Amino acid sequence: MKAMKFLAVFMVLAMLLAACGQATATEAPAAATEAPAAATEAPAAFEGPEACADALGCAVFEAGDVIKIGMGAPMTGGNASYGIDISQGATIAMSDAGDFEGWTFALDAQDDGGSAEGGAAVANKFAADPTIVAVAGHIFSGATSAAMPIYEKVGIPMLSPSATLPSLTTLGSTVFNRIAFTDLNQGNNAADYIFNTLGVKKMAVIHDGSDYGKGLADIVAAQFVVDGGEVVIEQAITPGESDYSAVLSTVAAKSPDVVYFGGYTAEGAVIVNQMKTTGLENALFFGCDGTYGADFLTRTGANGEGAYASIAPPSPDSDVKAAFNAAYLEKFGKEAGSLSPYTWAGYDSAAALAAAVKQVAVVADGKLYVPRAALVAAVRTLTNYVGLSGTFTCQENGECNVDKPQFVVVKDAAWALAE
Repeated sequence: MKAMKFLAVFMVLAMLLAACGQATATEAPAAATEAPAAATEAPAAFEGPEACADALGCAVFEAGDVIKIGMGAPMTGGNASYGIDISQGATIAMSDAGDFEGWTFALDAQDDGGSAEGGAAVANKFAADPTIVAVAGHIFSGATSAAMPIYEKVGIPMLSPSATLPSLTTLGSTVFNRIAFTDLNQGNNAADYIFNTLGVKKMAVIHDGSDYGKGLADIVAAQFVVDGGEVVIEQAITPGESDYSAVLSTVAAKSPDVVYFGGYTAEGAVIVNQMKTTGLENALFFGCDGTYGADFLTRTGANGEGAYASIAPPSPDSDVKAAFNAAYLEKFGKEAGSLSPYTWAGYDSAAALAAAVKQVAVVADGKLYVPRAALVAAVRTLTNYVGLSGTFTCQENGECNVDKPQFVVVKDAAWALAE
């Protein structure tokens, strides 16, 4: 509990120092003296703060209402560890956001299954909820892509901790932002590491067909060829199956030195478990941020030994991070970062959105008004925001992180930094 109090105090100071703006709501100016009625009936005057007079208007909170930050994530199924972990980090952020002018924050995490269909369904639900002011997500790229145009129409800003598909920031969206590194960084650097550091020359590429998995695999394959390597085969699998031996036997016939997989833990673990029985016992397995975490270790056991992954760059060590880690362990009974590499980014995305809300909020007539257009602009112009996972400044396209990945390998049944 002491750790959580320390974290709350520090993060409030960090938010004050960040260029996200002041954390005190603006008092609305007194209403003008009512003018005499015109002879001809005029349209009804706008009631409320001037900041709410545009087309997007304001989210309005009565006394006792809770300000909600939404999150769309896979909370069930084979990849639920990502949604659970990231939402737990964000939950602590909402607690640390504390009382603001008499109002409190809460996270509304909804299960989108990590799919495009689920992402659109959750986005429509959030768009219809007037208490949702922003979304810390979505978590997976496919779900994010489907949700973006829905939030665009209603002016709900997004700050994803983990959606890494490069094209997400090339679509002209005014509401999508991310603090995750991109798959262009992840893929190019992974290919360079495989070729130059591991000394591998022949690669087989497998992906799950998703926007994220195929997109990342394509980047790795292209860069590997540029580096001088040979991609001997590329194969797609169907997510959710428990047997990929036919695909792996086809891959084995090409005698690759490494199998690169773009996708998530559930399918990646099946591939690893079947490599030794399909002629790929001498090939390395190289995954990505989608295959990292304790769940991969549990699913693969001894078969996972020597498997590689690229993950988000290391967050800087600090007393604040240590306090968060202690608070996370106390509240959820697991080490921060054990389920996914985005625990700290989950906290940061939610905390930064809460700070942006505090910057633009207006108090008038006992109500709290959050101007939606102003909030969209505040998130897009996030500058030097100091979080647990790094310091972020958003560019005009919503890209807020340009860091490179780090590489890890399973050693003695645990993830360790690769050499």
